Amino acid sequence: MNDKSRNLIVRTLSGAVLLGVVLAAAFLGKYAYGALLLFILSMGMDEFYAIVTKGDIEPQKGVGQVLGIALFGGAYEIFRRLYDGVEMCGGQYWFIGAIILLVLFVPFIIEIFRAKEHPLRNIAATIMGVIYVALPMSLMLFIPLLLNGGVWRAEAFLFYLFIVWGNDVFAYLTGVSIGKHRMCERISPKKSWEGFVGGIIGALAMGALGNVVVGGGYPLWLGLAFIVAISSVLGDLVESMFKREAGIKDSGSILPGHGGMLDRFDALIISVPFAFVYLVIVMIL
Repeated sequence: MNDKSRNLIVRTLSGAVLLGVVLAAAFLGKYAYGALLLFILSMGMDEFYAIVTKGDIEPQKGVGQVLGIALFGGAYEIFRRLYDGVEMCGGQYWFIGAIILLVLFVPFIIEIFRAKEHPLRNIAATIMGVIYVALPMSLMLFIPLLLNGGVWRAEAFLFYLFIVWGNDVFAYLTGVSIGKHRMCERISPKKSWEGFVGGIIGALAMGALGNVVVGGGYPLWLGLAFIVAISSVLGDLVESMFKREAGIKDSGSILPGHGGMLDRFDALIISVPFAFVYLVIVMIL
C-alpha cells in the first residue's frame, strides 16, 4: 500500500469518527452538544495561540483560554434556559453581558505585570483568540434554536454543518474538475472561482434538503445556505492566511489526515457570526 492510499484510509477513518462524535453530540441533548462545542473551542484556541507564537508575539494563552470558556459559559447558561423553555428576565441578560464585557479587559491589566516585549501585540493576540474562536462557538449554541423557532432539534444543527461541508466538498470537486481562474492565489493557490460557484450550488442543495427535513421554508434555508457558502470560503482563506504567515501546513494534528481543529472547522468559525445575524434579522422581521 502506497502513502497516498494509506493517507486516504486514515483520513476516511478519522472523518468517520468525527462524524460519529458530531451525531452523538447532536442527538444526546444539550450537555453533549455543549461539550462538543466547548472541546472545539478549547482545542481551536490552543491551536490559534500556537500559530501566533510562531511570530514575535507572546499571547496570554492561559488567560485567553479562561476568557473563552467564560464567554462560552455565559452563552451556555442562556442557551440552557432557552433549551428548557425557561424564561429569563432582562436583568439576567444584562448581568451576563456585563460580566463578559468586563473580563475582556483582563488581558490589558495582566500584561502590565508580564513585562514582555510588544505588549500591544500580546494583548491583541490574546483577545483575538477569544473573538476568532470562542465567540463563534458561543454563537453556534443558538443556531439550531433560531432555525427551528426557538425549539431544539438535532437535525437543525446537523444540516447547518452539512451546508458548510457540502460547500467544501462541491467546491473541491468543481475546482479539481474545471477550475481554471484562481480566486486568491496569494493565500490559497488551489482555490478557483469555478470551485467557489460549485460550492455555492452544493450549499444551496444542502439548504433545500435541510428545509425538507427540518422545515421553516425554502427562503430561510436557501438564504442561510448562500450566506454560509460565501462566509465559509472567507473562513478558509482567513485560516490559510494565518498558517501562511506562520509557515505551517496544518494548525494541529488532533485529526489524522485532516490536521487540527481549525483546519476542520475554519469555515464554520467565520460563517457562524454571519449566519447568527442573518437568522436574528429574519426572526425580527
